[in-house]
Amino acid sequence: MLTTFGFVSPLEAGIFLVIALVIFGPGKLPDVGKALGKGIREFKSASEGEVKKEEVKEKAE
Repeated sequence: MLTTFGFVSPLEAGIFLVIALVIFGPGKLPDVGKALGKGIREFKSASEGEVKKEEVKEKAE
């Protein structure tokens, strides 16, 4: 069996979605997705912001 780390097969994604649906229920699942997306967006903007600050410092020198 070939194991690929970091990649999710469609079967694994389906199992994950079914488990999430059972745990959170169909009413809460959109809210959970929205909160997760917001967290990822904030993390991405924060990490990009630090890169931009470093670039500005390098250009100033």
